[in-house]
Amino acid sequence: MPNKQADPNHESAGAWAKKYHLATRQVMESVLRPHDLGPTQWYVLYQLALVGATPQRELVRILEVERATLSGVVAALTRKGLVEQRPDPSDARQRVLHLTSQGRVLWGELPDPIELILRTAFAEVSDADLATTTRVLRTGTARLHELLTKGTPA
Repeated sequence: MPNKQADPNHESAGAWAKKYHLATRQVMESVLRPHDLGPTQWYVLYQLALVGATPQRELVRILEVERATLSGVVAALTRKGLVEQRPDPSDARQRVLHLTSQGRVLWGELPDPIELILRTAFAEVSDADLATTTRVLRTGTARLHELLTKGTPA
């Protein structure tokens, strides 16, 4: 059986990006669980609290989730009384999401999991190192998106 430690792919930038992503999800979930929220629910509240009312179809693009996934998230937030759906004045078939007063109160009480993650993960990491990391991951992500739009090679 091959030794996974000897496999250079397990120490690649991509492998570490995945490990970082999974660790951030776990931290977000542990921070938000006591408030009965998941990460995607938090991101919807974040958008509505910081940007304001947002068309639901725009959140699909902003959060890069499937419409069905967002519909379930919005339904849960609506049931909890945190978000309200209203018809879009320019197209009544579309819905615009608004934070309710209960949602605003909860938002004011919620810990910021992103701030905790960044403060913990990158304590004592230089701005230059963070800038390089961001640039490398942004470039790699863009290249992969471009590959997908062209169709992956056989």
